[in-house]
Amino acid sequence: MRIFRLFACLLPAFLLSSCLRLDSNLFNNGEKISSYQWDAFAGEREIKDLPASYKIPAEELTQLSLLSDDGGNRALIRAVYLGDTSSIAADTVILYCHGNKNHMDLYWNRAKLLSYTGFRGKYGVMMMDYRGYGLSEGNPSETGMHADVLACMRWLKSKGLKDGNLVMYGFSLGSAPATFLSVENPVMPVARLVLEAPFASAQAMVEDAAKFSLPSSYFTSLSLDNEGLIRKLKVPFLLIHGKDDDFLRYEAHGKRVFENCPEQPGKQQIVVEKAVHNNVPSVMGFENYSAELQDFISGKR
Repeated sequence: MRIFRLFACLLPAFLLSSCLRLDSNLFNNGEKISSYQWDAFAGEREIKDLPASYKIPAEELTQLSLLSDDGGNRALIRAVYLGDTSSIAADTVILYCHGNKNHMDLYWNRAKLLSYTGFRGKYGVMMMDYRGYGLSEGNPSETGMHADVLACMRWLKSKGLKDGNLVMYGFSLGSAPATFLSVENPVMPVARLVLEAPFASAQAMVEDAAKFSLPSSYFTSLSLDNEGLIRKLKVPFLLIHGKDDDFLRYEAHGKRVFENCPEQPGKQQIVVEKAVHNNVPSVMGFENYSAELQDFISGKR
């Protein structure tokens, strides 16, 4: 009986060490592609039910190759801009940091939906594939993600984007670079931060999976600490999280991030009943989702 109890105690840790090794499993970039297909992509998509009316004119879709340098490892990353690049200097831009799976074609409908916030083309939208994802070179890493998003910021700044006109949007894994660069950013200040289905920290992921306290260092060398970083946030913050998210549970993750954010004007959250990890816009309804974002970005909420 004593041996059985010891085995029962050690089994979760064994399973976690093999199945939840965050360094190797967090970046799920396995699908290989030879080109981006955008609307023609026939594979898995997020927001499968986005109506065909959410179209992006060909002249407002700009594909980019940007050099990203994380301080030692350079990589050519791929990005896309939705909107008129000649008017970036007069626009507000949403910089979208996608989740841990696949590549930009999976998240294309999300980018299109964001481009219809308010009305089509009211805001520019930029999205990138982190190094090692899609057609971006290199291998994924925490510092690499930061560098890849910074490369997009530098491009936007080179096009004349003004301080105060950048909205950072991080979904799931993308909440890591979005939060980090909203707090510590050498390129340009972020005006507002939106996090959808964020994780709280590497420690929270380990505890939520194991159901008891284990040091995150046992599973990862990544720092990944949104709930710690966000304590230094000084701009309006919107949290969006599905109440029934069973991948990154609201109680274990989104709620902790929100509660650690300093109280300030513009801090708000939307917890969506019956929504899971990747269907919040669909459950909210696309018009309602866009209206909530528009109110937040414009300062009405």
